Order: sequence, then structure tokens, then C-alpha cells
Amino acid sequence: MTSATTVKTEYEAIIGLETHCQLSTNTKIFSTSSTAFGADPNTNIDPVCMGLPGVLPVLNQKVLEYAVKAGLALNCQIARYSKFDRKQYFYPDLPKNYQISQYDLPIAEHGWLEIELVDAEGKPTRKRIGITRLHMEEDAGKLVHAGSDRLSGSTYSLVDYNRAGVPLVEIVSEPDLRSGLEAAEYAEELRRIVRYLGVSDGNMQEGSLRCDVNISVRPVGRKEFGTKVEIKNMNSFSAIQRAIDYEIERQIAAIEAGDRIIQETRLWEEGAQRTSSMRVKEGSSDYRYFPEPDLAPIEVSDAQLDKWRSELPELPAQKRHHYENELGLSAYDGRVLTEDRVVAEYFEAAIAAGANPKAAANWITQDITAYLNKQKLSITAIALTPTNLADIITRIETGKISNAQAKEKLPDLLSGIPPEKAFAGQELITDPGVLEPIVDEVIADNPKELEKYRNGNINLKGFFVGQVLKKTGKRADPKLTNELVEKKLNG
Repeated sequence: MTSATTVKTEYEAIIGLETHCQLSTNTKIFSTSSTAFGADPNTNIDPVCMGLPGVLPVLNQKVLEYAVKAGLALNCQIARYSKFDRKQYFYPDLPKNYQISQYDLPIAEHGWLEIELVDAEGKPTRKRIGITRLHMEEDAGKLVHAGSDRLSGSTYSLVDYNRAGVPLVEIVSEPDLRSGLEAAEYAEELRRIVRYLGVSDGNMQEGSLRCDVNISVRPVGRKEFGTKVEIKNMNSFSAIQRAIDYEIERQIAAIEAGDRIIQETRLWEEGAQRTSSMRVKEGSSDYRYFPEPDLAPIEVSDAQLDKWRSELPELPAQKRHHYENELGLSAYDGRVLTEDRVVAEYFEAAIAAGANPKAAANWITQDITAYLNKQKLSITAIALTPTNLADIITRIETGKISNAQAKEKLPDLLSGIPPEKAFAGQELITDPGVLEPIVDEVIADNPKELEKYRNGNINLKGFFVGQVLKKTGKRADPKLTNELVEKKLNG
């Protein structure tokens, strides 16, 4: 009698992100209060953001500009006509008991961004992630729970309304992500884009970028989605990845055990490294949306749209393609150089000044970055100009100085000492007629080492080369020195 073989079901995750991005305007979306982070509680407030009777909101022009630019950068269709809506719900941090947002006519829809994952061998894999919509809205205030980091277990709660009315764009992705790694990369790329645009600082620690994850699992091959669960309370890209990986395993285990997945909102608990249930998920009908009566609809003209489009910078993905395909850099170098717009512009300025692209990439991603990380500085804080970096690279490639000399002088160069002064009197000795007598003298001064070398200890060649470099103050051309030492030792 043959027992049946149990075939293990394979599952795949279906993941989408809802990202709230705080816009870097000086004032709030509908009033003139400051958006500065870190002010004393309840000091950046006014009658409009507090929802006092008789006040009217007025749209901040910069919010519309930044939202449209973000939509364009995400390859979205920009609505020529859109409007604001009231989203009704009660919560202590929402002064008006409704939020001004956008519902059925958002400012931007149907876009995409490209993520790039680099494997252990440095090979890049690219994937387009769809953007369902991007819309404008105001932020709520902030509750501080005493005795616990959440409402449950706290003894009392305090509310700070400084954040109420701060302008946001909410960016909703298509369910095109399939892993925690892809989701984390999507969020990182989104942050790169808004930082390149200058519309947000993307600081997750300060809440400028907040991601909620929608995730379900289904057997591989099934078209229907599983029951969706939302995860909140993630303040880092690594937390996004870990929360998703945990939730995938939790849902699969529940299904395999015969339990039912319910549509709910869960929290990511960083300390316990797990998700926990927060509340049953509301549907859009629970919010009772209706058009905001105190704000006129928004119309974006062709001329205005063309102007804002013309002001867009080259974006991270475009730069990566350019660096890899036209400059011959690796995918790794491309990612490191494009992480920060200022670093990418520094690199491009060095190239424009005549630097070899690969050499410039190496200096920036290795030696300069190591120095910046150690000193906790940004590249804008160093005095080494891109032009001087190009000068250093040219001096190395033309044999005027060695790579070792340049690295030794790097602290001086970063402090602003120009290359011509830093390397004065230190040009490499490249004349064999000058170097040969020095090599002869070193060999003559070390008869025991010469005998050991000729008896088979060929590693002592490095000793003789080192002695020549020492005698010349490291000015001997390394390549020529190696050739002369080998010729003399074997002569």
C-alpha cells in the first residue's frame, strides 16, 4: 500500500505601500504657522489649523508646486482639474474632527518608479513599481502616551498640535512588490526622488517620511488576492523589510493551520520584532468623504505644468543608467554616487574637470566617504574642490605622484591645501638614470638579504623595493622601482 505524498503549497506575497511624505514648505498647507520641527508643544498653531469657528483655509501655492513636481518625477498623469475633500473621523489629535485630503480627484495618478536591486556579484536587477495615485492632504497632530508607547497601557495622553496642518503628499503604490527587500528599496528610492527634487527632507526619524504596508499572501498561481493586512509604526527601511518578512511568515502559518486572516491594522513592535493587532481596518465608506466646501477646485494650466516640468533635475535612476552605460561604472558605484544629489553633482563636476570617471568614483566612494563617515560630515563640508580632485587623479595617471602619496596627503587636501602646494617637491622620480644608482646602493648595503633572496626567498624583493622608496622619501616611481630591483637582484 503506497501512501500519498503531501505537496507543500508555495505562497507569494502581494505588497503595496502607502507613503506619507511631509513637504518642505516653511508654512502649513492652509495657514501661515511654521512647519519647523522640534518647537515647544502647541506653539506652531493658529485658528485655521485648530479648526476654530469662522476661519477659512487658503491653499499654500508651494504645496501645489511640490505635489505636481513629485507627481511628474514619478511619471504620473497630472490632473488639470482636482479638488479637496473632507475625510471624517474623530481622534483627539485631529482638531477639526475631519481631515482635508483628496479622494476621487487626486492631483496625480497612474505613474511608476524603478527600483534596482544589486546581487552579491554586483549584477543589477531592475523592476518598475506602479504608482496608483499621489494626493495632497494635511497632517494630524501627535499624541504622547504616558507610561506606554501606545494607547493601550498608558495612564494618560498629551496632545501636541504643532504637526496639525503640516502639508503632506500621500503616495500609494500598486501591489507590485513581492518581498520585504523590494518594499524597502521602493521606499528608499522614493526618498531619493523627493530629496533630489528638494520637496522633502525624507527624514524618517522626524516623521517626514512614514510608510504603511498593505500585505497579503496567496498560493502561487492563484489570481485572487488574499485578505489584506495593514502594518503601521515603521520608522526605518530595515524595519519595513523585517516587518514584512515577519508578516509573510505569520500569515502563511495561520493559513496552514486553518485559521482565517482578517482585514485589520497591525503595529510593528520593534523591541519584540513582531506585528500585533491594533484595530479592524476601516473602509473608505466609513470616512464619509464629501467635497471640501471652503476650498475652490484646483486647475493646473499647460504653461504652469511645462514650467514645473522644466525645473525637474536629473533623477537617481536616470543618473544610475548614465553612470553604468556611458561612464562604465559598476552598479554598486552608481548606487553609492546617486544616493545623495550633492555627492552625484560633486562627482559630475570632477568628471567635467577632466577626471577619469572610475578613478573619481573610487576616490569619492572609498577614501573621501570613509573620511566623511569618520568625521560625521557631508561632502559639502570638505574644502577639496572637484577641480582639485581631478588634478590629483591626473597627477597620478601621468606618473607625477603615486597613489600612496595622494592618500597620505588626503587630510591636507580635504582641508583645502591645493595639490600644487601639497605635492611641491614630491614629484615622482621616473628617470632610470637617477633611480639605478640608488637601487645599487640599497642592494650593496644589504648583503645578507641579497644572499637569502638568491637562495630562494623571493619575497625579499619587497624589502628592497621598500628600502628604495624609503631612501627617496617615497618619491621613487613604484613601477620603475620594481622593474629595476628585479633586474638587479636577478642579474
